[in-house]
Parts: sequence; structure tokens; C-alpha cells
Amino acid sequence: MSHTAFTLPSVVARLGRRVPAPLASLHFAAGLELARRLKWLAPPPELDGRSFAITVEDLGLRSGFAVRAGAFRPRWDASPCELELGARLADLLALMRAETDADTLFFQRRLRISGDTELGLIVKNWLDAAPRPAWLQRLAAAR
Repeated sequence: MSHTAFTLPSVVARLGRRVPAPLASLHFAAGLELARRLKWLAPPPELDGRSFAITVEDLGLRSGFAVRAGAFRPRWDASPCELELGARLADLLALMRAETDADTLFFQRRLRISGDTELGLIVKNWLDAAPRPAWLQRLAAAR
């Protein structure tokens, strides 16, 4: 007799996969747009009109968004985006805080990238070069 083991991460991921794509995308894009309006994040012009998805793998959440006229906008469907990124929450946070870089995560197989290779390189270079707000740098230093 076999049974499925339920661990907290697997239960969280199962619940996360049930969150409707528009709901997850709306919250994520709103956070990115708030960061842009506070001047913490500025997408380069090359991203305008392009679509992206970020999957937080251990939470089972996939958020799709696009950049339009320099602003972040949610994608309302779960269709494939031009660039798809996936990682665990801790790795995405380390990337945000500049504690590690995208190349390191990618070569350690902790960051998954699929889709438009040229777009992926633009996003990687942008993430590596983007200045972090002072509060985020203090948070990283405190760790």
C-alpha cells in the first residue's frame, strides 16, 4: 500500500498552483509597478512591449506581466510568455538583494530560464546592473 507524503512545501505549492493566473499576476505586477513609481526599479527601453513570467517554484505561483510604455502590467492569461524565469523564493530574494547574481543561480541550476535567449540576456544584465534601494541594501547587510 502506497500513500503520498504531504510536506508543508508540497502542500503550499499545490495551493499556489490553484491560485488563478490573473490574481497572481495582478499582485506581482502591482508590486513591480509600485517599485517603478518609487524609482526603485526602471525597466530598460528594450523590455517595452515584451512579456515575462516568473514562477516561484516552491510556492507554486506563476506571475505573468508585460512592460508597456515603461510600466509593468499584468498578463491576464496563463499562456506562454516570451521569457519565463523560475526559481525558489529564497533564490529570487537573494537575486533581488544582490547577494548572488543570475549567472551563479543559472549555472547552479537554481534559476531556470526559457524562451527568447536575447531577451533573457537583456533581463540578466539589467538585474545585475540595477541599483538596489538603500533599505534593500541594509536588509542584505543585516543578514
